[in-house]
Amino acid sequence: MKAENTGKVLGVLFLGVLMAALDIAIIGPALPAIRDGFHATDRAVVWVFTTYLLFNLIGTPLMAKISDRLGRRDVYVVDVLLFVVGSVVVALAPSLTWVVVGRGIQGFGAGGIFPVASAVIGDTFPPERRGWALGIIGSVFGVAFLIGPILAGVVLKYFTWHMLFWGPVPFALLLIPAAWRWLPAEGKPSDGKADWQGMLLLAVLLSSLAYALNQLDATDLAASARSPKVVGFLLLGIALIPVLAWVERGAADPIIHPRLFGSRQLVLANALALGAGIIEGSMVFIPALLVAAFAVSESKASFMLLPVVATLSIGAPLFGHGLDKVGSRLVVMLGTALAAAGTAMLGFVHLSTTVFYIAAILVGFGLSALLGAPLRYIMLGEAPPEERASAQALISVMTKVGQMLTGAVVGAVAASMGGGVAGYAASFQVLGGLAVVLFLLSIGLKRHHVERASLQSQA
Repeated sequence: MKAENTGKVLGVLFLGVLMAALDIAIIGPALPAIRDGFHATDRAVVWVFTTYLLFNLIGTPLMAKISDRLGRRDVYVVDVLLFVVGSVVVALAPSLTWVVVGRGIQGFGAGGIFPVASAVIGDTFPPERRGWALGIIGSVFGVAFLIGPILAGVVLKYFTWHMLFWGPVPFALLLIPAAWRWLPAEGKPSDGKADWQGMLLLAVLLSSLAYALNQLDATDLAASARSPKVVGFLLLGIALIPVLAWVERGAADPIIHPRLFGSRQLVLANALALGAGIIEGSMVFIPALLVAAFAVSESKASFMLLPVVATLSIGAPLFGHGLDKVGSRLVVMLGTALAAAGTAMLGFVHLSTTVFYIAAILVGFGLSALLGAPLRYIMLGEAPPEERASAQALISVMTKVGQMLTGAVVGAVAASMGGGVAGYAASFQVLGGLAVVLFLLSIGLKRHHVERASLQSQA
């Protein structure tokens, strides 16, 4: 593909990911307004977020697999359409029930956007530019979380919350014709039958784990884990893991191919994604730490998180460019080292504003070196072309599972230490230890010359 065309492809992918990322960034400020607008309880309005998460988890591997077989363009357009339809349903919702329905449609569509975008980069960009392109796409989330809350605040001040969900419509008017023209249309059909059994098992597995983990009460983890609404779903999800593995080994065209765990590099990438998700998820607890440590308001504590968000948007393209120069091993080692240093500062050093901002910048750069591009870069180099989107979906699923585990890990440790500054400091000590483990794992990744040879063999 010509260089000018790859630029247009990247623009299409950037806009699609930005559309989905902005929705994640605005939903926090929108939830109180939705609750008050329908006179709902806090417990009921949580389903606006939980339903999105459940359907997003299910949609991610399913849409990715379909794009591997039918082509990127058609699936990307369908994902954008589903996302916009869900947004319109939410905007026009006459009741909270319809908001939840719309959020489910949104989540299902959004699930495929990022994995398919990453797979398109593998299809269209030469190996020596993939890291740069993945870094540009990865920076979208930092940009979205910088402008999303501000945008939501302005809209909520002058309009109703409904206007927030009309936003994806102009995105779609630009994206759909551009995607239809510029994205690759051909898939790689399989002779095997569709893996309906695997799809169903995976959907039930992910839904069960997501529901159970979201119902855990971190302040009393043991008691909540024993409650019927948690333990049954948790055990079901865990029990289905070996069943799914057995079914996929016998499937003609498995939704998650066993070869996506078939090399050390792939196993390490998935493990690193899980750990990075746990560390990323811990960022939601930082405002509570700041309120306890500095007696600031919750809004000011959230504002103090801006250095983390800014470094994500700055670091992702920088580290993406570094992938093309030095390979994933050194970038991931640096990222895990920075994350370890930042979380250790939050856990072991007496907290002052200076200490916090240094730690926040370190963690932000560390996460941008993990979540922005490197793990997806690894998967593009290791996964066969006919499984590229499925491999990207697997990284997304592992990261999201890690994020869901965070509430149980951080909350339980903080509660066991009596909460407050000491409790959260203990949690970040644990996370610092996890980051050290991730650093040790990253040492086992392929060296640059070996990785480059693997990428060139696919070109």
